Amino acid sequence: MTYHPKSDFIAVMMERGYLSDCTDYQGLDEALMTPGQSAYIGFDATATSLHVGSLIQIMMLRWFQKTGHKPITLMGGGTTKVGDPSFRADERPLLTDAQIDDNIAGIKKVFDAYIDYDSGAGNAAMMLNNAEWLDDLNYLAFLRDIGRHFSVNRMLSFESVKSRLDREQSLSFLEFNYMILQAYDFLELNRRYGCVLQMGGSDQWGNIVNGIDLTRRVLDHEIYGLTSPLLTTSDGKKMGKSQNGAIWLNGDLLSPYEFWQFWRNTTDADVGRFLKLYTELPVDECDRLGALEGSEVNAAKVILANEVTTLLHGAEAAAAAEATAREVFEKGGIGDDLPTLSLSSADLGDGISIVQLIVKSGLAKSGKDAKRLISENGAKIDDKPLTDAGLMIDAAALASPIKLSAGKKRHALVQLNG
Repeated sequence: MTYHPKSDFIAVMMERGYLSDCTDYQGLDEALMTPGQSAYIGFDATATSLHVGSLIQIMMLRWFQKTGHKPITLMGGGTTKVGDPSFRADERPLLTDAQIDDNIAGIKKVFDAYIDYDSGAGNAAMMLNNAEWLDDLNYLAFLRDIGRHFSVNRMLSFESVKSRLDREQSLSFLEFNYMILQAYDFLELNRRYGCVLQMGGSDQWGNIVNGIDLTRRVLDHEIYGLTSPLLTTSDGKKMGKSQNGAIWLNGDLLSPYEFWQFWRNTTDADVGRFLKLYTELPVDECDRLGALEGSEVNAAKVILANEVTTLLHGAEAAAAAEATAREVFEKGGIGDDLPTLSLSSADLGDGISIVQLIVKSGLAKSGKDAKRLISENGAKIDDKPLTDAGLMIDAAALASPIKLSAGKKRHALVQLNG
């Protein structure tokens, strides 16, 4: 569509590629001409950390604050007890209250790196938990006051629900209620805090529209929804996944070096797009770097990795990661920041197989994968080809750390404690 935004926030969303759809471009744009508006994104607490797939939403909240408004990060302490069925093939496992609280504590650590909750400029962010209003709902009163505004026929037509039913996969009544609870979140946030906008990935479109309809019916307030595209890499892979699993944002689950390396390994075709979405470099510079070809694009990938890692883990961690990468890849060394597996004498016993070490160091998911890696000449030990899947490593072999490699880009150290 051709639309020329007036507000800084909508201009950023369009220029940098964050925008998939909006319920009312012009209405929202006009509303955001007044500073200090509130918008929220909800994050269910299904793990102790978010992963890279959530980073686009976090960056949207960051830009919302940078353009003069008040972001709300909504922790799903209540909705996590139900589980979002959107585009899932199966029901999420139910978590205990204690597990959910632990997950929320882990997730909160990331937001402080991106969003200011103590701003003295009048647009300090808020972090809320929807358990505050969902935990104590009276079921009958909720059905009477809120449930009557929802058409089951319409709910069944939403793609997130329809896809499950079309595949004849079970959709529990518990999950079916999720969209009502998420809609109620928007109503409560508007009633309590004047929140005018919900944002999320494009898979949340139906849930967002439900919240807008409910708030209009109950409070007769004008509110808006905005979605970002669901990102895949240029080769069709889901953003946030790697050969080794999820790319977590918490440093205790994924080291800053491994996080940096994920971005350094971006495919050439994605560099410009990712610079716009995940860094704050000017758009012209993102376009220039994204247009580089051949060996020059590698310099752009280092800039991407440094910028994204600096935002999350700080400039010092980004510099250390780059130095380690240079040591490992350019000089064939070990590097100070390489992921490290430390073993005790008890762990070693009389010796441990090289296959087990490859798995324990995270370079393969299973013994079968490790053996395949060796048989296909993809494994190295101290930069030399590893061909013997039966090799045993004992304490003498670990007198000094050994370096294991899977392919050209993934490495780990193995060392003996004490």
